[in-house]
Amino acid sequence: MTSVLCPEPPLPGFSFDNCKRNSLLEKKGLQLPKATKTGTTIVGIIYKNGVILGADTRATEDTTVADKNCEKIHYLAPNMYCCGAGTAADTEQTTHMIASQLELHRLYTNRVVRVATANQMLKQYLFRYQGYIGAALVLGGVDSTGPHLYSIYPHGSTDKLPYITMGSGSLAAMAVFESRWKPDLEEEEGVQLVRDAIAAGIFNDLGSGSNVDICIIREGGVDYKRTYDEANKKGKKQTSYRYPKGATAVLTTKVVDIEDVCVKRVEPEQMEIV
Repeated sequence: MTSVLCPEPPLPGFSFDNCKRNSLLEKKGLQLPKATKTGTTIVGIIYKNGVILGADTRATEDTTVADKNCEKIHYLAPNMYCCGAGTAADTEQTTHMIASQLELHRLYTNRVVRVATANQMLKQYLFRYQGYIGAALVLGGVDSTGPHLYSIYPHGSTDKLPYITMGSGSLAAMAVFESRWKPDLEEEEGVQLVRDAIAAGIFNDLGSGSNVDICIIREGGVDYKRTYDEANKKGKKQTSYRYPKGATAVLTTKVVDIEDVCVKRVEPEQMEIV
């Protein structure tokens, strides 16, 4: 009776109790859900006077490019923005909802909302759904305590780092950051670094592509540069694909006359009302 009322606390670490159950269900024909592969490159860095966020603009549906100019940097508050990777609908809905809550918080407190507050709201909301909301976010902003940069994972865990990459092209972008990032970067150096990191993801990841969007967040305001750089420019035609008549030989020709077709008008029948 005591053990029922006061169960023992679970041991720390990962639990693999359901692995045997899942394998038995799979042998009986149950198809287990598979992980969804998404494609994106989003990055963020802290520079001398603020935060710089960057993202590519390709949206994919499996192996199909659905949108070549998708907007992945979302507004949260006048002093903070958020890059989204994963399911496009989830990232957009999540950021819109948190943006409305941050505006209500600003009106209630009559002060600029801190970036840590947005981070707390986002991580609590995502943790509630245990990763079923496919939103991986890079949150950046400047408040009274200085510039802040957070990475927020779909299951609710967060990291606070000086430079962050997320998405399927994150490894290529991180290679650029680890080799060239340094503290107290000037704005021009930071923008070029973010551009090169996104370009690395575009050219080395099939799920990333098209253009480079950059958002610079300073203490005095925000500079959102939509289509800052067109990394994948469409090539021009090298020659004309129009051929003169007679370029292809005609082997046989057959002409068939079509008889006149009589169209008979059918009057609609009236329905009896019972």
